[in-house]
Amino acid sequence: QVQLVESGGGLVQAGGSLRLSCAASGRTFISNTMGWFRQAPGKEREFVAAISWSVGRTYYADSVKGRFTISRDNAKNTVYLHMNSLKPEDTAVYYCAARGSHWPGYQPSEYDYWGQGTQVTVSS
Repeated sequence: QVQLVESGGGLVQAGGSLRLSCAASGRTFISNTMGWFRQAPGKEREFVAAISWSVGRTYYADSVKGRFTISRDNAKNTVYLHMNSLKPEDTAVYYCAARGSHWPGYQPSEYDYWGQGTQVTVSS
């Protein structure tokens, strides 16, 4: 099992920045790819970004490309999501997820482990 704990959410004005963290514990060696998803009220959970633990290759949704950056600290078993130029439409609960494959997953069903989520609210 892999346990994931997110932190760093909060309230920010449009144009501001936040950094989310996802600390992984347990059998972390079975999780080769980490992803961030988000879910706004009344909407489906959607892919935001993903990164491979080994080579650090990154993948982004078009809606966040150029504004968000995913990174990892292997020594701390922690993945980060740096969010800049935030918009009100970025408001959602952000979830960290892990999967065994080295390839990125773009659907929630492709991930095996999930964190509890952290709320991000962007005011206009």
